[in-house]
Amino acid sequence: MEQHILTYMTFIPIAGAAVILCLPSAARNLIRWTAAVATVPPLLMAIWLFINFDRSQAGFQFVEHYQWIPSFNIEYFVGVDGISIAMVLLTALLSFICIFASWGIEKAVKGYFMLFLLLDAAMMGVFVALDFFLFYIFWELMLLPMYFLIGIWGGPRREYAAIKFFLYTLFGSVLMLLALLALYFSSTPHTFDMTKLIAAHSTYAHNFQIILWIALFIGFAIKIPAFPFHTWLPDAHVEAPTAISVILAGILLKMGTYGILRINFAMLPLATADLSYYFLGALGTFNIVYGALCAMAQTDLKKLVAYSSISHMGYVMLGMASFTSMGIQGAVLQMFNHGTVTAMLFLLVGVIYDRAHHREIAGFGGLASVMPVYTGMTALAFFAALGLPGLSAFISEVLVLLGAWQAYPVLTAIGASAVVLTAGYLLWTMQRMFFGKTNEKYATLPDINGRELFTLVPLAVIVVILGFYPHAVLDLMSASLNNLNQLVLASL
Repeated sequence: MEQHILTYMTFIPIAGAAVILCLPSAARNLIRWTAAVATVPPLLMAIWLFINFDRSQAGFQFVEHYQWIPSFNIEYFVGVDGISIAMVLLTALLSFICIFASWGIEKAVKGYFMLFLLLDAAMMGVFVALDFFLFYIFWELMLLPMYFLIGIWGGPRREYAAIKFFLYTLFGSVLMLLALLALYFSSTPHTFDMTKLIAAHSTYAHNFQIILWIALFIGFAIKIPAFPFHTWLPDAHVEAPTAISVILAGILLKMGTYGILRINFAMLPLATADLSYYFLGALGTFNIVYGALCAMAQTDLKKLVAYSSISHMGYVMLGMASFTSMGIQGAVLQMFNHGTVTAMLFLLVGVIYDRAHHREIAGFGGLASVMPVYTGMTALAFFAALGLPGLSAFISEVLVLLGAWQAYPVLTAIGASAVVLTAGYLLWTMQRMFFGKTNEKYATLPDINGRELFTLVPLAVIVVILGFYPHAVLDLMSASLNNLNQLVLASL
């Protein structure tokens, strides 16, 4: 089993979707439970990987490598290292949780859960693929189910949001495909093997690296999303069902920064050294401040959380651009921590929307006395998002700032000042929704139920544990990230 574990994790959800295809559409509960069962083995395998991953090794582990299309040297090549292992664990966890967050879906239940499992497989494939062609297939495979999940099961403007998401992402994919082909034809012999493309980085001409780096960066920046490619995100989040918003913010955004680390940094270190040092750091700082200011201006709770994601992903870019051990480890830890915290936030938005059927912050008031358990969970998520010491996001953001300070203190000071803005919009939202006079219209709202707590409690536990013991995740990634950082530093 160990030899094929990554293949099982990737394709078991597809097998689950095939089983659902054979079930009658009227058997809604059976479809839901089949989808839930299909996400359990990948989660258990991810936990096994977490326990058995050799933290002292910088290279790829649990590798599976076969010829796929020999005439073009295309291979089925999968494996994980310290950069991807945390994302694999996050993907398995959030996919399992989001099945239960989707329990209330009543429209075309069979189609929804089939598409969700297909999306799950594609996301996992992106993080384990080590053949660039295979990576691109999974990257594109992820686009179609997400388009339909937003466009069919979303809100009133779902078609607009889905098409906007599709066009932005497709534009980035075209640039990525051109860069992929350029790397393939520049290698001798021609190959899509990422390990060989990384090893051959010194043979690429400087201008060639610069052009490819920009093309790939735009493709990945759309996913992050970095300014000015971010405008699809608020629309997609607002219109998407709750579980799909969780997947968007918790996993899809991380694919952008993961792609930059795995491909831009590793394959094009000379261009990375030239372009990232100021450009990526400055863009990350701008994202931090811009996202926080936009979030402060929102009246819709879901849109506020969406813009907060833009702000928090700015810390990831800032840490990556620092080329310090603390900065780059803080960046990847922030990817994981943001995935858990923002998942909590979107799940909590879904809870109140299911009861009140709106998300206007000013439309609530005094919910603390009506829904005390919900208030407590929201307070924990809000305090985690603003970086309260003792919760997970504090550690990752501090590591980013400590690492980035060594490279550019001015940008770091600007980015750190945005913590005040983050605290401002979250605490102001907390005050308007949960304290003050109770809105009589919502005086009898039921508190959070058992199924909703089942989706939130695991994330809350992770947020608290990593706040006190971040080495649980940091130890996974340190060897691989230090090796990658040295590769880029050698090109400076």
